[in-house]
Amino acid sequence: MSNRLEREKATVQMMLRLYCKNHHHWKSGLCPECQELSDYAMTRLTHCKFGESKPTCGKCTVHCYKPEKRQRIIEVMRYSGPKMLFAHPIAAIRHLVDERKKAN
Repeated sequence: MSNRLEREKATVQMMLRLYCKNHHHWKSGLCPECQELSDYAMTRLTHCKFGESKPTCGKCTVHCYKPEKRQRIIEVMRYSGPKMLFAHPIAAIRHLVDERKKAN
């Protein structure tokens, strides 16, 4: 997966799966609540005005999520972010590199 936007989408999906598994005890996939948040996040990323020059979500200057959804995704990221290095080390390292690099 080479393009930045696709890596960002994959990272969000991984974080949501970690969160859902440990908070909602969902065995596979996502519970309806997390699936709805995932669909919303994927739509936001797909329609991101920055396109391929998009910064990582944490460094983005535009808050495109509705406030309630933003709070939910922040909760997911705060929980899953530290666990990503153990659960998905390659994706976590790529995300850290993307976070420190300037977007194209």
